[in-house]
Amino acid sequence: MGMVGAVLAVPFMPFLMVLTLLSNMEEAFKRALATKGEKERLRAADEDDRRRDAIIAEQGLDRVFDGNWQGSAGQFLLRWYSHSTHHQRLVLATEDGIVLAAPPQRVTVGREKAMRIVARLPATEAVLVDPFSGAYESRMVLIRFRDGSWLRVDTEEPRSDLHTYLLRQPLPDT
Repeated sequence: MGMVGAVLAVPFMPFLMVLTLLSNMEEAFKRALATKGEKERLRAADEDDRRRDAIIAEQGLDRVFDGNWQGSAGQFLLRWYSHSTHHQRLVLATEDGIVLAAPPQRVTVGREKAMRIVARLPATEAVLVDPFSGAYESRMVLIRFRDGSWLRVDTEEPRSDLHTYLLRQPLPDT
């Protein structure tokens, strides 16, 4: 039975490689046919992406959390999957704090209907933070705990509703 999985995976890899190649070719054609103004905009966007990626690497934001298992984020992460085995969470910002919802188990169809509140973090314990304060487009939001530890949450799209909400909030005192 192990051979069947390996045999099925082999034809799938070239298909993904072809899709990636086609996507890269499409991007190259778009850049080649772009007007001077569009090329400048694309160069500026590429430079923004490089600066954002450098900040991510510099601050360790490419990790799931700050790495301190003894901190609030690490302890919360250890409890994370005891609430639900599903890998996705719905994160809601409320006046009182942060609410996380998830289906009680791994489901692929109808997961929105099966969502249950699995954790509440009061505002005195944790807040949501856009690590770039809106300066760069990103799918990343941090749950920053009172002790300074953090947990990274990736949204489904850049400039999500959470990002919009955070941009409307006053900057936290540091």
